[in-house]
Amino acid sequence: MVIEKIETFILKDKLSKSFFFSQWEYSERCICVVKVTATNGTYGWGEGYGPAPVLEAGIKLLEPFVVGENPLENEVIWNKMYRKTLDFARRGILVASMSAIDIAIWDLKGKILGLPVSTLLGGAHRNRVQPYATGLYFTDHNNPSKDFEEEARLYISQGFKAMKMKVGLGIKADVENVAKMRSVIGPDIKLMVDSNHAYTLREATELARKIEKYDIGWFEEPLSPEFYEQYSELRQKTTIPISGGECEYLRFGFQQLIQNKSVDIIQPDICASGGLTEAKRISALASANGVDIIPHTWGTSIGIHVALHFISNIESVPGRMYQPDFLMEYDQTENGLREKLTFPSIEMKDGYIEVPNRPGLGIDVDEDVLESFSEKKSKKIIA
Repeated sequence: MVIEKIETFILKDKLSKSFFFSQWEYSERCICVVKVTATNGTYGWGEGYGPAPVLEAGIKLLEPFVVGENPLENEVIWNKMYRKTLDFARRGILVASMSAIDIAIWDLKGKILGLPVSTLLGGAHRNRVQPYATGLYFTDHNNPSKDFEEEARLYISQGFKAMKMKVGLGIKADVENVAKMRSVIGPDIKLMVDSNHAYTLREATELARKIEKYDIGWFEEPLSPEFYEQYSELRQKTTIPISGGECEYLRFGFQQLIQNKSVDIIQPDICASGGLTEAKRISALASANGVDIIPHTWGTSIGIHVALHFISNIESVPGRMYQPDFLMEYDQTENGLREKLTFPSIEMKDGYIEVPNRPGLGIDVDEDVLESFSEKKSKKIIA
């Protein structure tokens, strides 16, 4: 049994209302998913994080290194993709294309063996994960924070114990919004902020110091990701934990973050940074250096399930009676692809999501929904 074919699907979902953050505005979701099928008919699903048409082109480029390979030998396949593209793909979108294929192969491998991905990773230290709500984007250019209160109360009513809000409008506006949010959600809900690298070191330092009193769980991407030493300097100037890493690729990129003491928390996007094969190595790197790891997620429910299985496998502290909850990002902005594409649907109960124990990622794709969101008919790559 070998891998027989790869199919790519560019999916689009037009939003009913645009939303924006410090850098960009979203009016639609556009995501590339991939289906990898073996000669016995078993298949697995993956997705990549990044511009869908470029991801698709990367998957087509990588196809000759994957078709004909044994899907049970996922590390061999990963290494072949990496080595064949090393001269021009040490970072960036082609790594995300590798990630999409790698994830699909993990799903395929689990279905072939009849085991969940968490077991293939080495076992689940926990069978449920606490998600935090990512939302609180800006929706009105004239009054960017007008919907914050209603949205935050909705998350609390749904059972979320933590949420992340956007900053990056300017220091004065950000401080006002953070203060308002803390007053709305009270002292017991964890609150994080994310500027999507909107600020200079001076600005980020000023903002961090002014919002420290509001008990901020972490300040995500305060600076542009190139400035490793400035991140380290910012950490020395604030009591708020600093996080980042969704713009990093492979264990080598995260080694730079860790060696420079840039962040308290690394946030690899598994659908971009090298897939589950590389995420396992990044996790070991974080563990060896005493750095927390909380994956970034954005896309369909395929990526969310990838994060669930990965987080379930993150090692617990030996001999520690109380193990803190492991957080997982759970985007709550409008996304038909997240809600409709796969089944069974995601369910949060009492503030937690259970890690599936079904084979592979524990989900399948609704082909009718896939077709309804497809930009065009599936592109098939056949050996």
